[in-house]
Amino acid sequence: MNIEDYREYCLSLGTDVEEKLPFQKFKNGEGVLVFYVSGHMFSFFDCNDFSVISLKCQPERIEDLKAQYDCIGNPYNESPKHWIGINPDTASDGLLKELARNSYEIVKAKYKKTKNKTRVRARQE
Repeated sequence: MNIEDYREYCLSLGTDVEEKLPFQKFKNGEGVLVFYVSGHMFSFFDCNDFSVISLKCQPERIEDLKAQYDCIGNPYNESPKHWIGINPDTASDGLLKELARNSYEIVKAKYKKTKNKTRVRARQE
């Protein structure tokens, strides 16, 4: 999958998806494009080196995915306990889309709960 197709796919996951270039002040971070849901990252990559896409993943799935697919390894600059890196040149489009959607869903579910708890707490006070 090329960079534009991947970008369009991430933006199509929901109306709540935002894209930003938040690391422009950092050397080697100027071209890092990040996709957010509920204000939290679910996918990012370097536009100048589209060889690794970092995605959130369930910790219990990571080792199996790495063993099953050569295109999956460690993420760029994130904890390998909760993130994976995937090579978009060697991954099938189907696998890449499934893992990107999974990452989006993980982050959305986690922070939706947090927002709901905050709202409930505010109503109780």
